Amino acid sequence: MTLWGLDLGGTKIEGAILDPANPGQAVHRLRLPTESPLGYKHILGQIGRVVEQLEAVSGQKRPAKLGLGTPGATEPATGTMKNSNTTCLIGQPLRQDVSATLNLEAVLANDADCFALAEATLGAAQGYPVVMGLILGTGVGGGLVVHGRLLEGLHGIAGEWGHNPICGETTPCYCGRKGCVETVLAGPSLERFYREQGGAEDIRLPEIVRRATTGDPIARATLARLQEKFGEAIAAIINVLDPDAIVIGGGVGNIDVLYTAEARTAVLRHTFNPGVRTRFLKPALGDSAGVFGAAMLCASRP
Repeated sequence: MTLWGLDLGGTKIEGAILDPANPGQAVHRLRLPTESPLGYKHILGQIGRVVEQLEAVSGQKRPAKLGLGTPGATEPATGTMKNSNTTCLIGQPLRQDVSATLNLEAVLANDADCFALAEATLGAAQGYPVVMGLILGTGVGGGLVVHGRLLEGLHGIAGEWGHNPICGETTPCYCGRKGCVETVLAGPSLERFYREQGGAEDIRLPEIVRRATTGDPIARATLARLQEKFGEAIAAIINVLDPDAIVIGGGVGNIDVLYTAEARTAVLRHTFNPGVRTRFLKPALGDSAGVFGAAMLCASRP
């Protein structure tokens, strides 16, 4: 029996079919545009079209269970979507509607959860009992996998590290709070800091990283802030969960300063332990992680 997964993004929907005997390689994979400005019903239609195309290319009938990675999360008490940057999904019973539309059981998880599940079971953190998967990009998210099973929590927000507060930070966050991790460590937040310190306007993060290597003092200060604030923020996760491995995805996760001895020292300043043996890992699956994790939802849940 194959595993089918869809990764629902703001601009594209990716579908994949995995063979459980070799889940690290997709048997079939394809993409369609989400076209989210056309609304919720149109997105449902696009999800259906991806499934139909997977049936056509594979020669298989759709499975009884389909994994779906989503922007935002499902509120367990109501079954409706929340915290999604694809705003037309908010308040909608996506799992129920996909299940009814496609005549199968849809299994949903946040896209960061799917990233964590994929990297813990197929990618960089295989074999580690407790794995935290982080996405540091335009936003900040996270997921937690324990012994190969995704931990979602009572409210469906387990791993949502991006909306913990950082001491002394006051920048407003879209969630309505101030000083969230996302307002400090997300790519746009680092770019904003660079500008506020007198750096050139309209400089994107990869250029800031490059300028830091050429001696630009503001760029170097920006990366030093990233290193220090990441250490403070991730120490809270280590103090509570004590994970074996943390996989850091997204554009910010590619920046080498997060993996240095200095970064580990920044973590140690805030941990309730004299040493930190937690492994900090770059992801192994690249842009496959979301759709692979969605497919693996079907294997990890009864």
